[in-house]
Amino acid sequence: MNKLVLFAALWFSTVLFSSCDKTDEAPPTNTDYITKASWKFSSAKASGIDVTSQVPACFKDNTISFAINGTGTITEGALVCTPASPSTFTWVFQTNGTQQQINLSTPLITGGSGVFTIVLLNDVSLVVSQSMTIPSIPTGPVTVELTFTH
Repeated sequence: MNKLVLFAALWFSTVLFSSCDKTDEAPPTNTDYITKASWKFSSAKASGIDVTSQVPACFKDNTISFAINGTGTITEGALVCTPASPSTFTWVFQTNGTQQQINLSTPLITGGSGVFTIVLLNDVSLVVSQSMTIPSIPTGPVTVELTFTH
C-alpha cells in the first residue's frame, strides 16, 4: 500500500510540474518594445501616399533611441541635416481617448509636433502618425505616417 501511495504522489508531482508553463512571463509592454534597440527610418506616407522619396536623406540615416527613463537620443548619420536634429529629447506614452500616443519633447518632422499617434509598435516596427499642414499640399492638413524599424 505504501508503494501505491508513493507511486501516486510521484505521478501527481510529475503531472503537476510538467504541466506548468514556463512562459508565465508578462507580455512585453510598449516600453519594452520601444526601448529594445535603436530605430531607423524606413518609410513615410502622407494621406496614404508613399512619400519616402521626398524625405531628406539626412533624416533617413538618423537613428533614434528611447531609454527606459523617458529620455532619448537622435544620432545623426553620415548626412547631417541643416539645422541638425536635436540630439536629445524626453518622451512619454499617453492615451487620448482610445488612441495610444507618444509625446516627444521635440518634433521629428519640420512643421510637425512632438505628439504622435501610435499606429503599430512591436518588437521590429514602430509606426506613428500625426496630422499636419504641409505647405506644398494646399488642401489642408494631411495625416503623415512614419515607419521605423530595428
